[in-house]
Amino acid sequence: MLGLGGPRRRGAAGLPQGDPGILGGFRDGAALRAKSGQELARAMLVLGLCGLPGFVRSAPALLWVSRRVLGRRLWQGLLRASFYGQFVAGATPAEVGVTARRLQALGLRPMLALPFEEDVGGPRSDGEHWYEGNSAAARGCVELSTQGGPRPMMQLKVTALMSAHLCKTVSGRLAEPGGASDLSLDRVVAVMAGEDPQVQNRHLGAALARLDGVAQLASQRGVRVLVDAEQTYVNPALGLVTLALMARWNRDRAWIWNTYQAYLQDCRARLQQDAGAAERGGFCFGVKLVRGAYLQQERGLARARGCPDPAHPTWEATNASYDACLDLALERAAQDGQCFELIVATHNEASVRHAIRRMAELGIPEADGGVCFGQLLGMCDHVSLALGQAGYTVYKSVPYGPVEGVLPYLVRRAQENRSILAGARAERALLTQELCRRLLRRP
Repeated sequence: MLGLGGPRRRGAAGLPQGDPGILGGFRDGAALRAKSGQELARAMLVLGLCGLPGFVRSAPALLWVSRRVLGRRLWQGLLRASFYGQFVAGATPAEVGVTARRLQALGLRPMLALPFEEDVGGPRSDGEHWYEGNSAAARGCVELSTQGGPRPMMQLKVTALMSAHLCKTVSGRLAEPGGASDLSLDRVVAVMAGEDPQVQNRHLGAALARLDGVAQLASQRGVRVLVDAEQTYVNPALGLVTLALMARWNRDRAWIWNTYQAYLQDCRARLQQDAGAAERGGFCFGVKLVRGAYLQQERGLARARGCPDPAHPTWEATNASYDACLDLALERAAQDGQCFELIVATHNEASVRHAIRRMAELGIPEADGGVCFGQLLGMCDHVSLALGQAGYTVYKSVPYGPVEGVLPYLVRRAQENRSILAGARAERALLTQELCRRLLRRP
Protein backbone atom coordinates (compact mmCIF):
# COMPACT_ATOMS: atom_id res chain seq x y z
CA MET A 1 0.00 0.00 0.00
CA LEU A 2 1.32 3.42 -0.92
CA GLY A 3 1.69 6.05 1.76
CA LEU A 4 0.45 9.60 1.54
CA GLY A 5 3.96 10.98 1.79
CA GLY A 6 7.09 9.31 0.51
CA PRO A 7 10.22 10.41 -1.33
CA ARG A 8 10.22 12.10 -4.70
CA ARG A 9 10.89 9.51 -7.39
CA ARG A 10 12.82 9.97 -10.58
CA GLY A 11 11.42 9.59 -14.07
CA ALA A 12 12.99 8.42 -17.30
CA ALA A 13 14.64 11.79 -17.81
CA GLY A 14 16.43 11.47 -14.45
CA LEU A 15 14.60 14.47 -13.00
CA PRO A 16 12.52 14.43 -9.84
CA GLN A 17 8.92 13.61 -10.55
CA GLY A 18 6.86 16.80 -10.53
CA ASP A 19 9.84 19.02 -11.43
CA PRO A 20 8.69 21.65 -14.00
CA GLY A 21 11.76 20.83 -16.11
CA ILE A 22 10.45 17.36 -16.76
CA LEU A 23 7.70 18.79 -18.94
CA GLY A 24 9.59 21.49 -20.77
CA GLY A 25 8.55 19.72 -23.96
CA PHE A 26 5.03 21.05 -23.48
CA ARG A 27 6.01 24.39 -24.95
CA ASP A 28 9.50 24.02 -26.41
CA GLY A 29 8.34 21.29 -28.81
CA ALA A 30 11.34 19.04 -28.14
CA ALA A 31 9.12 15.98 -27.76
CA LEU A 32 7.87 16.40 -31.35
CA ARG A 33 11.31 15.56 -32.70
CA ALA A 34 10.28 11.92 -32.41
CA LYS A 35 7.70 12.37 -35.20
CA SER A 36 8.40 12.05 -38.92
CA GLY A 37 8.16 15.00 -41.30
CA GLN A 38 5.13 13.44 -42.97
CA GLU A 39 3.37 13.10 -39.61
CA LEU A 40 4.12 16.73 -38.76
CA ALA A 41 2.78 18.02 -42.08
CA ARG A 42 -0.39 15.93 -41.89
CA ALA A 43 -1.05 17.02 -38.31
CA MET A 44 -0.62 20.69 -39.27
CA LEU A 45 -3.12 20.36 -42.13
CA VAL A 46 -5.73 18.29 -40.30
CA LEU A 47 -5.64 20.17 -36.99
CA GLY A 48 -5.67 23.47 -38.86
CA LEU A 49 -8.88 22.53 -40.69
CA CYS A 50 -10.45 21.08 -37.55
CA GLY A 51 -9.75 24.36 -35.79
CA LEU A 52 -12.22 26.10 -38.13
CA PRO A 53 -15.71 25.98 -36.55
CA GLY A 54 -17.41 26.28 -39.93
CA PHE A 55 -15.48 23.31 -41.28
CA VAL A 56 -16.46 21.10 -38.35
CA ARG A 57 -20.13 22.13 -38.60
CA SER A 58 -20.17 21.37 -42.33
CA ALA A 59 -18.21 18.11 -42.09
CA PRO A 60 -21.13 15.71 -42.74
CA ALA A 61 -22.18 17.58 -45.89
CA LEU A 62 -18.58 17.92 -47.09
CA LEU A 63 -17.98 14.20 -46.68
CA TRP A 64 -21.15 13.33 -48.60
CA VAL A 65 -20.40 15.72 -51.47
CA SER A 66 -16.74 14.72 -51.76
CA ARG A 67 -17.65 11.04 -51.95
CA ARG A 68 -20.13 11.72 -54.75
CA VAL A 69 -17.60 13.82 -56.69
CA LEU A 70 -14.43 11.76 -56.16
CA GLY A 71 -15.82 8.25 -56.14
CA ARG A 72 -15.37 5.71 -53.38
CA ARG A 73 -11.75 4.65 -54.05
CA LEU A 74 -10.24 8.12 -54.47
CA TRP A 75 -12.34 9.44 -51.58
CA GLN A 76 -11.08 6.73 -49.24
CA GLY A 77 -7.49 7.26 -50.36
CA LEU A 78 -7.71 10.98 -49.67
CA LEU A 79 -9.16 10.41 -46.21
CA ARG A 80 -6.56 7.77 -45.33
CA ALA A 81 -3.88 10.32 -46.15
CA SER A 82 -5.51 12.98 -44.00
CA PHE A 83 -8.26 12.79 -41.35
CA TYR A 84 -8.61 9.02 -41.11
CA GLY A 85 -4.85 8.58 -40.99
CA GLN A 86 -4.53 11.24 -38.30
CA PHE A 87 -7.18 9.96 -35.90
CA VAL A 88 -7.75 6.24 -36.69
CA ALA A 89 -5.48 3.22 -36.17
CA GLY A 90 -6.62 1.38 -39.29
CA ALA A 91 -9.27 -0.99 -40.59
CA THR A 92 -7.67 -4.40 -40.00
CA PRO A 93 -5.87 -6.06 -37.07
CA ALA A 94 -2.63 -5.80 -39.05
CA GLU A 95 -3.05 -2.04 -39.53
CA VAL A 96 -3.96 -1.60 -35.86
CA GLY A 97 -0.83 -3.55 -34.97
CA VAL A 98 1.32 -1.16 -37.01
CA THR A 99 -0.17 1.82 -35.18
CA ALA A 100 0.30 0.12 -31.81
CA ARG A 101 3.97 -0.58 -32.52
CA ARG A 102 4.51 3.00 -33.68
CA LEU A 103 3.03 4.30 -30.44
CA GLN A 104 5.11 1.90 -28.38
CA ALA A 105 8.27 3.09 -30.13
CA LEU A 106 7.36 6.61 -28.98
CA GLY A 107 6.86 5.50 -25.38
CA LEU A 108 3.04 5.49 -25.64
CA ARG A 109 0.39 2.78 -25.36
CA PRO A 110 -2.76 2.19 -27.44
CA MET A 111 -6.23 2.18 -25.89
CA LEU A 112 -8.55 0.75 -28.52
CA ALA A 113 -11.99 2.32 -28.94
CA LEU A 114 -14.93 0.76 -30.77
CA PRO A 115 -16.72 3.36 -32.94
CA PHE A 116 -20.20 2.07 -32.07
CA GLU A 117 -22.88 3.90 -30.07
CA GLU A 118 -26.56 4.79 -30.19
CA ASP A 119 -28.48 7.88 -29.15
CA VAL A 120 -32.10 8.25 -28.15
CA GLY A 121 -34.22 8.82 -31.24
CA GLY A 122 -32.02 6.70 -33.48
CA PRO A 123 -33.41 3.14 -33.15
CA ARG A 124 -31.78 0.35 -35.13
CA SER A 125 -33.94 -1.15 -37.84
CA ASP A 126 -32.27 -4.56 -37.38
CA GLY A 127 -33.01 -4.62 -33.64
CA GLU A 128 -31.20 -7.14 -31.44
CA HIS A 129 -28.98 -8.27 -34.30
CA TRP A 130 -27.10 -4.94 -34.27
CA TYR A 131 -26.30 -5.21 -30.56
CA GLU A 132 -25.20 -8.84 -30.94
CA GLY A 133 -22.85 -7.83 -33.73
CA ASN A 134 -21.38 -5.11 -31.55
CA SER A 135 -20.97 -7.62 -28.73
CA ALA A 136 -18.90 -9.84 -31.00
CA ALA A 137 -16.86 -6.79 -32.06
CA ALA A 138 -16.28 -5.88 -28.40
CA ARG A 139 -14.97 -9.37 -27.69
CA GLY A 140 -12.70 -9.02 -30.69
CA CYS A 141 -11.49 -5.70 -29.30
CA VAL A 142 -10.58 -7.42 -26.03
CA GLU A 143 -8.47 -9.97 -27.90
CA LEU A 144 -6.87 -7.33 -30.11
CA SER A 145 -6.04 -5.21 -27.06
CA THR A 146 -3.91 -8.00 -25.62
CA GLN A 147 -1.47 -7.44 -28.49
CA GLY A 148 -0.96 -3.75 -27.62
CA GLY A 149 1.67 -4.15 -24.93
CA PRO A 150 1.62 -4.27 -21.13
CA ARG A 151 -1.45 -3.35 -19.07
CA PRO A 152 -3.82 -3.19 -22.07
CA MET A 153 -6.91 -0.98 -22.03
CA MET A 154 -9.94 -0.50 -24.27
CA GLN A 155 -12.99 1.78 -24.34
CA LEU A 156 -16.60 0.68 -24.57
CA LYS A 157 -19.93 2.48 -24.86
CA VAL A 158 -22.84 0.75 -23.14
CA THR A 159 -25.21 2.03 -25.84
CA ALA A 160 -23.39 -0.15 -28.36
CA LEU A 161 -24.77 -3.21 -26.54
CA MET A 162 -27.90 -1.81 -24.90
CA SER A 163 -30.67 0.40 -26.31
CA ALA A 164 -30.16 4.10 -25.60
CA HIS A 165 -33.93 4.43 -25.25
CA LEU A 166 -33.93 1.76 -22.55
CA CYS A 167 -31.00 3.48 -20.83
CA LYS A 168 -33.02 6.69 -20.77
CA THR A 169 -36.06 4.88 -19.36
CA VAL A 170 -34.00 3.20 -16.64
CA SER A 171 -32.32 6.52 -15.81
CA GLY A 172 -35.74 8.13 -15.42
CA ARG A 173 -36.89 5.42 -13.04
CA LEU A 174 -33.73 5.73 -10.97
CA ALA A 175 -34.45 9.45 -10.59
CA GLU A 176 -37.89 8.81 -9.12
CA PRO A 177 -38.33 9.44 -5.37
CA GLY A 178 -36.93 6.44 -3.56
CA GLY A 179 -35.49 5.00 -6.76
CA ALA A 180 -36.66 1.71 -8.27
CA SER A 181 -36.31 -1.35 -6.02
CA ASP A 182 -36.17 -3.70 -9.00
CA LEU A 183 -33.20 -1.73 -10.39
CA SER A 184 -30.93 -1.92 -7.35
CA LEU A 185 -27.23 -2.74 -7.70
CA ASP A 186 -27.76 -6.16 -6.10
CA ARG A 187 -30.62 -6.96 -8.48
CA VAL A 188 -28.60 -6.04 -11.57
CA VAL A 189 -25.65 -8.11 -10.33
CA ALA A 190 -28.00 -11.06 -9.76
CA VAL A 191 -29.40 -10.78 -13.30
CA MET A 192 -25.88 -10.69 -14.75
CA ALA A 193 -24.96 -13.79 -12.72
CA GLY A 194 -28.04 -15.66 -13.97
CA GLU A 195 -29.42 -15.91 -10.43
CA ASP A 196 -32.51 -13.75 -11.10
CA PRO A 197 -34.09 -14.64 -14.45
CA GLN A 198 -37.30 -12.68 -13.78
CA VAL A 199 -36.51 -9.79 -16.11
CA GLN A 200 -39.65 -8.38 -17.68
CA ASN A 201 -37.77 -6.56 -20.42
CA ARG A 202 -36.13 -9.16 -22.66
CA HIS A 203 -33.77 -6.64 -24.20
CA LEU A 204 -32.54 -5.59 -20.76
CA GLY A 205 -31.73 -9.19 -19.85
CA ALA A 206 -29.96 -9.76 -23.17
CA ALA A 207 -28.03 -6.48 -22.91
CA LEU A 208 -26.83 -7.24 -19.38
CA ALA A 209 -25.72 -10.69 -20.53
CA ARG A 210 -23.77 -9.15 -23.42
CA LEU A 211 -22.03 -6.62 -21.19
CA ASP A 212 -21.26 -9.27 -18.58
CA GLY A 213 -19.76 -11.54 -21.23
CA VAL A 214 -17.41 -8.81 -22.46
CA ALA A 215 -16.39 -7.98 -18.88
CA GLN A 216 -15.73 -11.63 -18.07
CA LEU A 217 -13.53 -12.09 -21.13
CA ALA A 218 -11.65 -8.87 -20.36
CA SER A 219 -10.91 -9.95 -16.80
CA GLN A 220 -9.71 -13.33 -18.05
CA ARG A 221 -7.46 -11.75 -20.68
CA GLY A 222 -6.13 -9.01 -18.39
CA VAL A 223 -7.67 -6.10 -20.32
CA ARG A 224 -9.05 -3.04 -18.53
CA VAL A 225 -12.39 -1.88 -19.98
CA LEU A 226 -13.08 1.85 -19.64
CA VAL A 227 -16.83 2.39 -19.93
CA ASP A 228 -17.57 5.78 -21.48
CA ALA A 229 -20.04 8.23 -19.99
CA GLU A 230 -22.58 9.76 -22.37
CA GLN A 231 -25.45 12.24 -21.97
CA THR A 232 -27.02 12.96 -18.57
CA TYR A 233 -30.35 11.43 -19.62
CA VAL A 234 -28.69 7.98 -19.92
CA ASN A 235 -25.79 8.28 -17.46
CA PRO A 236 -27.62 7.01 -14.32
CA ALA A 237 -28.33 3.73 -16.11
CA LEU A 238 -24.77 3.52 -17.43
CA GLY A 239 -23.41 4.15 -13.95
CA LEU A 240 -25.59 1.44 -12.41
CA VAL A 241 -24.61 -1.12 -15.04
CA THR A 242 -20.92 -0.25 -14.73
CA LEU A 243 -20.97 -0.54 -10.93
CA ALA A 244 -22.65 -3.94 -11.29
CA LEU A 245 -19.90 -5.06 -13.67
CA MET A 246 -17.32 -3.82 -11.17
CA ALA A 247 -19.00 -5.77 -8.36
CA ARG A 248 -18.90 -8.88 -10.56
CA TRP A 249 -15.38 -8.71 -11.97
CA ASN A 250 -13.25 -6.24 -9.96
CA ARG A 251 -12.64 -8.50 -7.00
CA ASP A 252 -8.86 -8.69 -7.39
CA ARG A 253 -8.05 -5.86 -9.83
CA ALA A 254 -9.88 -2.95 -11.45
CA TRP A 255 -10.77 -4.52 -14.79
CA ILE A 256 -13.92 -2.39 -15.30
CA TRP A 257 -13.64 1.41 -15.02
CA ASN A 258 -16.26 4.15 -15.03
CA THR A 259 -15.98 7.62 -16.59
CA TYR A 260 -16.64 10.83 -14.65
CA GLN A 261 -17.37 14.12 -16.45
CA ALA A 262 -16.01 17.08 -14.47
CA TYR A 263 -18.10 19.64 -16.35
CA LEU A 264 -21.17 18.30 -14.53
CA GLN A 265 -21.92 19.94 -11.20
CA ASP A 266 -22.51 16.65 -9.39
CA CYS A 267 -19.34 14.96 -10.64
CA ARG A 268 -17.31 15.00 -7.43
CA ALA A 269 -20.28 13.85 -5.34
CA ARG A 270 -20.95 10.93 -7.70
CA LEU A 271 -17.28 9.98 -7.77
CA GLN A 272 -17.14 9.97 -3.98
CA GLN A 273 -20.42 8.05 -3.74
CA ASP A 274 -19.34 5.35 -6.21
CA ALA A 275 -15.89 5.00 -4.65
CA GLY A 276 -17.61 4.51 -1.30
CA ALA A 277 -19.89 1.86 -2.79
CA ALA A 278 -16.85 0.00 -4.11
CA GLU A 279 -15.15 0.16 -0.73
CA ARG A 280 -18.24 -1.12 1.06
CA GLY A 281 -18.78 -3.82 -1.56
CA GLY A 282 -15.19 -5.00 -1.38
CA PHE A 283 -14.35 -4.53 -5.06
CA CYS A 284 -11.69 -2.51 -6.87
CA PHE A 285 -12.44 0.77 -8.60
CA GLY A 286 -11.21 2.31 -11.84
CA VAL A 287 -11.73 5.96 -12.81
CA LYS A 288 -11.46 7.71 -16.15
CA LEU A 289 -11.62 11.43 -15.40
CA VAL A 290 -12.61 13.72 -18.29
CA ARG A 291 -14.00 17.22 -18.61
CA GLY A 292 -16.85 16.06 -20.84
CA ALA A 293 -17.88 16.40 -24.46
CA TYR A 294 -21.64 17.03 -24.44
CA LEU A 295 -21.72 20.56 -23.01
CA GLN A 296 -23.65 22.32 -25.79
CA GLN A 297 -26.13 19.46 -26.13
CA GLU A 298 -26.75 19.37 -22.37
CA ARG A 299 -27.33 23.11 -22.18
CA GLY A 300 -29.65 23.07 -25.15
CA LEU A 301 -31.73 20.28 -23.63
CA ALA A 302 -31.88 22.07 -20.27
CA ARG A 303 -33.15 25.26 -21.96
CA ALA A 304 -35.71 23.36 -24.03
CA ARG A 305 -37.08 21.56 -20.98
CA GLY A 306 -36.87 24.52 -18.63
CA CYS A 307 -34.60 22.52 -16.32
CA PRO A 308 -31.52 23.69 -14.39
CA ASP A 309 -28.29 23.49 -16.37
CA PRO A 310 -26.42 20.39 -15.12
CA ALA A 311 -23.04 21.81 -16.18
CA HIS A 312 -20.80 24.26 -14.40
CA PRO A 313 -21.50 27.85 -15.54
CA THR A 314 -17.93 28.76 -16.56
CA TRP A 315 -14.76 27.22 -17.92
CA GLU A 316 -12.97 28.22 -14.71
CA ALA A 317 -15.57 26.39 -12.62
CA THR A 318 -15.12 23.29 -14.76
CA ASN A 319 -11.35 23.47 -14.27
CA ALA A 320 -11.83 23.74 -10.50
CA SER A 321 -14.19 20.75 -10.60
CA TYR A 322 -11.67 18.70 -12.57
CA ASP A 323 -8.88 19.47 -10.12
CA ALA A 324 -11.11 18.69 -7.12
CA CYS A 325 -12.08 15.31 -8.60
CA LEU A 326 -8.45 14.71 -9.52
CA ASP A 327 -7.29 15.39 -5.97
CA LEU A 328 -9.90 13.01 -4.57
CA ALA A 329 -8.95 10.22 -6.97
CA LEU A 330 -5.20 10.69 -6.50
CA GLU A 331 -5.52 10.52 -2.73
CA ARG A 332 -7.44 7.25 -3.06
CA ALA A 333 -4.89 5.87 -5.53
CA ALA A 334 -2.05 6.80 -3.17
CA GLN A 335 -3.66 4.73 -0.43
CA ASP A 336 -4.05 1.64 -2.62
CA GLY A 337 -2.82 1.87 -6.20
CA GLN A 338 -3.51 -1.83 -6.75
CA CYS A 339 -7.25 -1.51 -6.14
CA PHE A 340 -7.98 2.13 -7.03
CA GLU A 341 -6.74 3.13 -10.48
CA LEU A 342 -7.06 6.36 -12.43
CA ILE A 343 -6.48 7.67 -15.92
CA VAL A 344 -6.09 11.45 -16.15
CA ALA A 345 -7.81 11.86 -19.51
CA THR A 346 -7.26 15.47 -20.51
CA HIS A 347 -5.60 17.71 -23.09
CA ASN A 348 -5.37 20.54 -20.58
CA GLU A 349 -1.73 21.24 -19.74
CA ALA A 350 -2.56 22.88 -16.40
CA SER A 351 -4.46 19.78 -15.26
CA VAL A 352 -1.61 17.51 -16.34
CA ARG A 353 0.87 19.63 -14.39
CA HIS A 354 -1.46 19.60 -11.38
CA ALA A 355 -1.67 15.81 -11.54
CA ILE A 356 2.11 15.47 -11.70
CA ARG A 357 2.65 17.78 -8.74
CA ARG A 358 0.12 15.89 -6.65
CA MET A 359 1.57 12.52 -7.67
CA ALA A 360 4.96 13.70 -6.41
CA GLU A 361 3.50 14.98 -3.15
CA LEU A 362 1.59 11.73 -2.56
CA GLY A 363 4.49 9.48 -3.51
CA ILE A 364 2.75 7.90 -6.51
CA PRO A 365 5.33 6.56 -9.00
CA GLU A 366 5.10 7.76 -12.58
CA ALA A 367 4.79 4.20 -13.91
CA ASP A 368 2.78 1.27 -12.55
CA GLY A 369 1.49 3.24 -9.57
CA GLY A 370 -2.18 3.04 -10.46
CA VAL A 371 -2.21 6.42 -12.25
CA CYS A 372 -1.77 7.02 -15.98
CA PHE A 373 -2.56 9.72 -18.55
CA GLY A 374 -4.65 9.66 -21.72
CA GLN A 375 -5.17 11.75 -24.84
CA LEU A 376 -6.77 11.23 -28.24
CA LEU A 377 -4.78 9.72 -31.09
CA GLY A 378 -3.60 12.48 -33.42
CA MET A 379 -4.04 15.28 -30.87
CA CYS A 380 -2.06 16.74 -27.98
CA ASP A 381 1.03 14.80 -29.02
CA HIS A 382 3.34 17.45 -27.55
CA VAL A 383 1.93 16.59 -24.10
CA SER A 384 1.70 12.82 -24.64
CA LEU A 385 5.25 12.52 -25.93
CA ALA A 386 6.71 14.73 -23.20
CA LEU A 387 4.98 12.62 -20.55
CA GLY A 388 6.06 9.35 -22.14
CA GLN A 389 9.66 10.48 -22.50
CA ALA A 390 9.63 11.47 -18.81
CA GLY A 391 8.63 7.96 -17.77
CA TYR A 392 4.90 8.37 -17.19
CA THR A 393 2.39 5.83 -18.46
CA VAL A 394 0.46 7.41 -21.34
CA TYR A 395 -2.34 5.98 -23.47
CA LYS A 396 -3.70 7.27 -26.76
CA SER A 397 -7.40 6.63 -27.42
CA VAL A 398 -7.35 4.73 -30.71
CA PRO A 399 -10.56 4.16 -32.73
CA TYR A 400 -10.34 1.60 -35.50
CA GLY A 401 -12.48 0.20 -38.28
CA PRO A 402 -13.23 0.72 -42.00
CA VAL A 403 -13.27 4.28 -43.35
CA GLU A 404 -17.02 4.48 -43.94
CA GLY A 405 -17.80 2.90 -40.58
CA VAL A 406 -15.53 5.13 -38.49
CA LEU A 407 -16.10 8.53 -40.13
CA PRO A 408 -19.57 9.18 -38.65
CA TYR A 409 -18.07 8.46 -35.22
CA LEU A 410 -15.18 10.87 -35.91
CA VAL A 411 -17.56 13.61 -37.06
CA ARG A 412 -19.61 13.27 -33.87
CA ARG A 413 -16.46 13.42 -31.74
CA ALA A 414 -15.23 16.47 -33.65
CA GLN A 415 -18.53 18.29 -33.19
CA GLU A 416 -18.59 17.42 -29.49
CA ASN A 417 -14.97 18.50 -29.00
CA ARG A 418 -15.05 21.77 -30.96
CA SER A 419 -13.52 23.69 -28.07
CA ILE A 420 -10.57 21.28 -27.89
CA LEU A 421 -10.02 21.39 -31.64
CA ALA A 422 -10.30 25.17 -31.81
CA GLY A 423 -8.02 25.50 -28.79
CA ALA A 424 -5.17 23.47 -30.28
CA ARG A 425 -3.36 26.64 -31.39
CA ALA A 426 -0.35 25.95 -29.18
CA GLU A 427 0.01 22.47 -30.65
CA ARG A 428 -0.24 23.79 -34.22
CA ALA A 429 2.39 26.43 -33.43
CA LEU A 430 4.75 23.77 -32.09
CA LEU A 431 4.19 21.61 -35.16
CA THR A 432 5.01 24.57 -37.41
CA GLN A 433 8.09 25.37 -35.34
CA GLU A 434 9.41 21.80 -35.54
CA LEU A 435 8.75 21.50 -39.28
CA CYS A 436 10.54 24.82 -39.93
CA ARG A 437 13.47 23.67 -37.80
CA ARG A 438 13.89 20.62 -40.02
CA LEU A 439 13.45 22.52 -43.28
CA LEU A 440 16.06 25.07 -42.20
CA ARG A 441 18.25 22.28 -40.77
CA ARG A 442 18.61 23.95 -37.44
CA PRO A 443 19.97 21.95 -34.49
